[in-house]
Amino acid sequence: MQQMNATPAFTPAPFMPGQELTMSSQEIADLVQSRHDKVKQSIERLAAKGTIQLPPMGEVRNHLGQAVAVYLVGKRDSYVVVAQLSPEFTARLVDRWQELESQQAMQVPKSLPEALRLAADLAEQQQQLKHELAAAAPKVEFVDRYCTANGSMSFRQVAKLLNAKEPEFRLFLIDKGIMYRLGGVLTPHHQHIEAKRFEVKTGTTNTSNYAFSQARFTAKGVQWIGGLWTAYKAQGDAQ
Repeated sequence: MQQMNATPAFTPAPFMPGQELTMSSQEIADLVQSRHDKVKQSIERLAAKGTIQLPPMGEVRNHLGQAVAVYLVGKRDSYVVVAQLSPEFTARLVDRWQELESQQAMQVPKSLPEALRLAADLAEQQQQLKHELAAAAPKVEFVDRYCTANGSMSFRQVAKLLNAKEPEFRLFLIDKGIMYRLGGVLTPHHQHIEAKRFEVKTGTTNTSNYAFSQARFTAKGVQWIGGLWTAYKAQGDAQ
């Protein structure tokens, strides 16, 4: 069989016991000496025809340390893809699968110390996942609460939705150039009205015929400001 001499230009993700073995579309591109985008297009065309299943997406790191979006292709479908692209490189694919399967087999613990080390690694990864979920909890809570809201919302309603103190939230909007004071009333800058993040309601009171205007966050604006506020608070907590 023809041996592969080139060093992969990416860092594959580590295997986990019980995890289905896959090969990334970037690795297939390197094996058949083709452009990655062409390989991805071929995968998508074959999936559209029903010849293979559209594989899940993942990420690998290239030689510059940059994240690259890839398809994670199973063994059977990888042969179909290579046969479509460059049948002459099938031998390389066979060699690479043997190498991957050998690496995965080596990761199965064969002794008590290895099993304990693996258990410790899994526990560490689980703890990391818990930290990530805890960090994401405020965003999830905000989305859950926002989904119960309908229509446009006032400044006070949005502050309550975000669990924000009104004075702090008011200064945040002014400092970020989102709103300004006009006659003592918070008014959105024109570009944010144009972007449909606010709507300005005007009218007159029934009793004194006094003209008034009120800026309200649209549904789009609530989502947008929620993201900015969450990032702002996270940055402040990190300092």
